[in-house]
Amino acid sequence: MIRSYAELAAINHLGGAQLPSKAAVAAITEDLLHLLFPGFYDGDHLEGKELGPAITDLLGSLEKALIREIGKSLPKTGESAEAKVLAFLHRLPAVRAILKTDVEAVMTGDPAARNVEEILLAYPGVEAIAVQRMAHELHLLGVPLFPRMMTEWAHSRTGIDIHPGAVIGPSFFIDHGTGIVIGETTEIGKEVRIYHGVTLGARSVTGAQSLRGRKRHPTIEDRVTIYPGATILGGETVVGEGSTIGGGVFLAKSVPPHHLVFAEHAALKIMPKSERPQGSEYTI
Repeated sequence: MIRSYAELAAINHLGGAQLPSKAAVAAITEDLLHLLFPGFYDGDHLEGKELGPAITDLLGSLEKALIREIGKSLPKTGESAEAKVLAFLHRLPAVRAILKTDVEAVMTGDPAARNVEEILLAYPGVEAIAVQRMAHELHLLGVPLFPRMMTEWAHSRTGIDIHPGAVIGPSFFIDHGTGIVIGETTEIGKEVRIYHGVTLGARSVTGAQSLRGRKRHPTIEDRVTIYPGATILGGETVVGEGSTIGGGVFLAKSVPPHHLVFAEHAALKIMPKSERPQGSEYTI
């Protein structure tokens, strides 16, 4: 193993600056969720006069932990971790305001959702969106690495992969959610609804160095619905306002507003095993 460290130095990090701890990032992200949704997590039982001191204590411990871990992400020159953390914490009330619209979108759009308690405790899409919205604020503040670690923590819990660089408008509803991928330069308007298995990706990753920093992922305008298993690719691809993308669609070109896109799949046939066509590749 020691010899492999010398031979494969590219995947070592020995003697360099300390990196953020994955365990610490997970703990911080979970505490931030406690802060956004007080009373919805284990051990939370806050009322009236208790709320102020409890939130003050939580903010104090979060500030210290964020400064410590974000400081490991930043270059030694430039803006301090303290300034970025304070700016981030000041943005959290605005994040809560937009998350309220996301929760309302679930209540409006899903007849299975009975109340806010069920949505916040049992809908993985809301947790994934909440983490991404916080990570996006850190991304806008120029914090490297840490926001991506936050969204990957949410990905591991929910099966929903949203890059912190994606721009997402209010009233965003992820239904079910498993297998959703939303790339770094995706732009999503307001009142958009996405089902499980949807990919908003890049058309190509050939020559990744030249593509870095360019718009590679689609733009989804207001009030678009994207059904399960759809794949939409490309930085020049725009899905117009009010359009619907059907399940299983593979799309790499723009769609005008108020259009329906659906895939005409091959006809389904059900037959006895004895009538299977000769030479068929299918094993029954």
